[in-house]
Amino acid sequence: MPLNLPNLLTWARIVLIPLVVGAFYLPLPLYEQNLIATVAFTIAAVTDWFDGWLARKLGQTSAFGAFLDPVADKLMVAAALVVLVQLGRADALVAIVIIGREIAISALREWMAHLGAARSVAVSFVGKLKTTAQMLAIPMLLYYDPLPGIPIAAIGEALIWLAALLTLWSMGYYLGKAWPEIRSRGF
Repeated sequence: MPLNLPNLLTWARIVLIPLVVGAFYLPLPLYEQNLIATVAFTIAAVTDWFDGWLARKLGQTSAFGAFLDPVADKLMVAAALVVLVQLGRADALVAIVIIGREIAISALREWMAHLGAARSVAVSFVGKLKTTAQMLAIPMLLYYDPLPGIPIAAIGEALIWLAALLTLWSMGYYLGKAWPEIRSRGF
């Protein structure tokens, strides 16, 4: 495992997951718990963008980093969604759709890579839209409290449902891209 700045940022994202979850177990007022979880998640989300950019900029891409980055993303989003469901801020259906899609598409990508057809399920624009909607919705739902004139919870709820719809759309897109390979192998 190459120990470089991009990989350290990815590890930092994983280390922040217990803080996002654990904030709601601290003996603090709810608004402070919300703030701690939101800040931790937002820092993790920013490192998600920054570690990939930095790896490319510094020429420090690695197979380990390419493996660990999406794992960290999925762990972070899944942990936050479970917390949001527990708090009653997100519907279980949304969490099941998003987490289920992540597992299914990760498995599909692994299988397609094994077949030598990984390019057919490379990250798409709709996948990036889905991620953007998630990364905006989750901090809003973690924070939850309204800001002056801004109904944070309502915006977060709309965005998380949009993320769920984009999740289904992107899953259909990736399955459609993989289908010719699946069909050609008689599965």
